[in-house]
Amino acid sequence: MQSNKRIAILSGGGDCPGTNAAIRAITKKAILEDGIEVIGITDGFDGLLHNRFRTLHYDDVSGIMTQGGTILGTSNIANPYKLSVKQGDKMEFEDASPTVIANIRKMNIDCLVCIGGDGTLDIANRFFHDGIPLVGVPKTIDNDLPGTDITFGFDTAVTIATEGIDRLHSTAQSHHRVMIVEVMGRNAGWIALYSGVAGGADIILVPEIPYDLDVIVERVKERNRKGKRFSIIVVAEGAKPKGGSVIVQRVVKEASDPVRLGGVGIILGSQIEDITGIETRTVVMGHLQRGGTPTPFDRILATRLGTKTVEMIENKSFGCMAAAKGSSIIAVPLAEVAGGLRVVQSDDPLVQSARSISTCFGD
Repeated sequence: MQSNKRIAILSGGGDCPGTNAAIRAITKKAILEDGIEVIGITDGFDGLLHNRFRTLHYDDVSGIMTQGGTILGTSNIANPYKLSVKQGDKMEFEDASPTVIANIRKMNIDCLVCIGGDGTLDIANRFFHDGIPLVGVPKTIDNDLPGTDITFGFDTAVTIATEGIDRLHSTAQSHHRVMIVEVMGRNAGWIALYSGVAGGADIILVPEIPYDLDVIVERVKERNRKGKRFSIIVVAEGAKPKGGSVIVQRVVKEASDPVRLGGVGIILGSQIEDITGIETRTVVMGHLQRGGTPTPFDRILATRLGTKTVEMIENKSFGCMAAAKGSSIIAVPLAEVAGGLRVVQSDDPLVQSARSISTCFGD
């Protein structure tokens, strides 16, 4: 089957397990069922800005489902609406969206598929309102996108973090240490919550529930008094003390969202050891959570989202994102997604379950 339609795919933001599975599903369904020509954009919106793209054939996406990362490359600093430009010794920002819009129109595509998280889909929504027909696919390990129950990449990140916690239990118990595991998630605590519960953490610290150091110290001492001479603490990189601020690891000046979090686990470990005298070690999971083979769940979810995306293109459901709702995959308006953040609520069922089995949240 051959049609006159042509679509383009890009993946933006941080790399994420399952992205290749989504690219594979979109490309294969578009080619096999609808005869659509598929174009792959290199390195997200940066590729659109500099006209870097190639045709994706059926064989190009065969065998990529188990691969981590993205065969198209990605960028988390290329925001066309706020593009960094060096002027002498200073970094300034300019609006390069007219150039991107002109490049998209020259490509003569019927729809642009944007695979990404909150930043990518916020940009996508702006392009839609500027006249570009597009659809979105939710991708982030942080699981913080509104409009969908879950994003692909999250299950893999939780699985990797949980395995790390599992492995630390034995060494913590052997040396009678406090072991802190710092996980990603930015301003949402989903990875910390799920991996902490799955890994049997004694204390879980998430950005949405500011912690009290005295409460944490007392829980560690209480466990010691009861003969449990080790503790496992899982902390999200965006966690912060009551009345305090998040720990910023670095600032990327050329990024429109320049703050990179990290380091709270190390600071917390030093504080606990100084107060309790108990040896404390911190492990930062970091980018391990984003790399490697995606879990079967993420491969399946990405495939379902990808095939739904092609249906949305056929139905001209532009300005929407494929989303998981219960057992269904539906289309939701990007306007409900853009600029928002889905965070852990204090009354979340999993938070309540964890509290009921004596898990401490530092409050």
